[in-house]
Amino acid sequence: MTLSSPATSKLALLVALALGLTACNRDSAEQPQAAKPMAVKPVDQAEALSFIRDAETDLAQLSIEANRAEWIYSNFITQDTAALSAVVGEKLTASSVKYATQAAKYAQLPLDPVNARKLKILRSALVLPAPLDPQKNAELAKISSELNGLYGKGKYCFGDGRCLTQPELSSIMAESRDPAQLLEVWQGWRNIAKPMRPLFEREVELANQGAQDLGYANLSELWRSQYDMQPDDFSAELDRLWGQVKPLYESLHCYVRGELNASYGDETVPKTGPIPAHLLGNMWAQQWGNIYDMVAPKDADPGYDVTQLLAEHGYDEHKMVKQAESFFTSLGFDALPDSFWTRSLFVQPRDRDVVCHASAWDLDNEEDLRIKMCIQKTAEDFSVIHHELGHNFYQRAYKDQPFIFKNSANDGFHEAIGDTIALSITPNYLKQIGLLDEVPDASKDIGLLLKQALDKIAFLPFGLMIDQWRWKVFSGEISPAQYNQAWWEMRNKYQGVSAPVSRDETDFDPGAKYHVPGNVPYTRYFLAHILQFQFHRALCDIAGDTGPVHRCSIYGNKDAGAKLNQMLQMGQSQPWPDALATVTGKKRMDAEAVLDYFAPLQTWLDEQNQQAKRQCGW
Repeated sequence: MTLSSPATSKLALLVALALGLTACNRDSAEQPQAAKPMAVKPVDQAEALSFIRDAETDLAQLSIEANRAEWIYSNFITQDTAALSAVVGEKLTASSVKYATQAAKYAQLPLDPVNARKLKILRSALVLPAPLDPQKNAELAKISSELNGLYGKGKYCFGDGRCLTQPELSSIMAESRDPAQLLEVWQGWRNIAKPMRPLFEREVELANQGAQDLGYANLSELWRSQYDMQPDDFSAELDRLWGQVKPLYESLHCYVRGELNASYGDETVPKTGPIPAHLLGNMWAQQWGNIYDMVAPKDADPGYDVTQLLAEHGYDEHKMVKQAESFFTSLGFDALPDSFWTRSLFVQPRDRDVVCHASAWDLDNEEDLRIKMCIQKTAEDFSVIHHELGHNFYQRAYKDQPFIFKNSANDGFHEAIGDTIALSITPNYLKQIGLLDEVPDASKDIGLLLKQALDKIAFLPFGLMIDQWRWKVFSGEISPAQYNQAWWEMRNKYQGVSAPVSRDETDFDPGAKYHVPGNVPYTRYFLAHILQFQFHRALCDIAGDTGPVHRCSIYGNKDAGAKLNQMLQMGQSQPWPDALATVTGKKRMDAEAVLDYFAPLQTWLDEQNQQAKRQCGW
């Protein structure tokens, strides 16, 4: 978040103005006959630098306390550990709010680039800024807690008395092929969001006040200001990226709709128009990989099953992690510290409750790296482990940066790095490590690419529209009276997906997606899905791989590893375009790499759609 060229010019002007004001005041003091101006506290750079230094020191220490408390809670879930985690979390949040508010006071000061960047990060890092009014601050905290509680405790009860949680309902969405059952589950889960509507409306009002107290027009401007460019320019950049990948998505949408129509019939899935949202194998229709069996091409079986190969070669949980670590050491990274192996959680304990969701941890901002996941000996978890270690190696790479810069270049980079590594889990990689005897020929690539596209390409418009909707809500462009209508208009516009039954403004369907009541920004996931392919293609070029990019693995290539590490070490110390250029040679995000990766699939999809005489679009 350093200053762009226009802002740098503005900064130079502020320096001149500050110097001019100082000179004027000095002149007045030397001319007692002139009328003295009203006393104004002078701009104080020393005070700002002292504030930044103290805030950074305090937040660094608090982060360690919070990390440890959260680790204990996640690994030993009890009422007491939850209370301890909450206390430390509240302390960290309160400090972050305090420092963001104080940082706003110094926002116009002419500072050196490093401290100007630190100040901008301190000011804009809050996701849900609280108003300065203590009563409104407390109200916002209460609403946020209530929204999280409504989602976390949400269940749908069937007529037979079974009450299922969201993960259990999602399993039905993934496995069932009964449209009536899918519709019931789809509707049932969305009922939990209806009570959220007035809470969310009030939350937006309060958070907008908090953003204004920090000097932003609204929460939309604050969220979009975190990307080293003007907020409106960032929005335009997202539109440009979406425009690049939209033709590939439209081809995939057309093919999937046609195959679903063939399976379900015209009454359930029309041949034209949007696809009903409950039939895509996912509670939110955000990824479609669960319906691969319904749309897979004939003879698409690559001839191997990674889950089976892991079993045949004696891979337990520990060996799976060791193999993922060896991917990084093959690139030239140092092995993980011994403490990683003694302090991480690989297997779900039988004697206590733990949070099993896979996560990567950096507890001390130095070397205390860990992962926490209840590993299943499956192909999916083998990939997830490589992804999670991507976070750990990123965390260690930037450990020598000042605390405020100990983060990824932007919030899409961290997720993208893990996914970049996972893209190298190709048949070539599996053969290199001895899991696979022979690499399947290119005729099997279409099935593998389609399976990836159903998750990665299908996700793109969903990853984009979540925050497109929220930003319009925050700015007032979407009024509370239009919440649900606008939600479905945008889902239709971007995804070509429709509600399977009539929805109105008594519903609050955005609330059925955790990230909305949980106030988790979502654009990072869209960016990660673009960046991972851009990184992968660039690293394959550095590695000298001249084959199809979807078949490339950078495993064992020290040149690619050195270039990757060079970028990772930067952390958040430089604007993300500079970090991007370190690996790719370009300062602009580019979705052409996505198109290159899936080029054989797009050709195949277009051929299938033409042969079936499908009318694409919606």
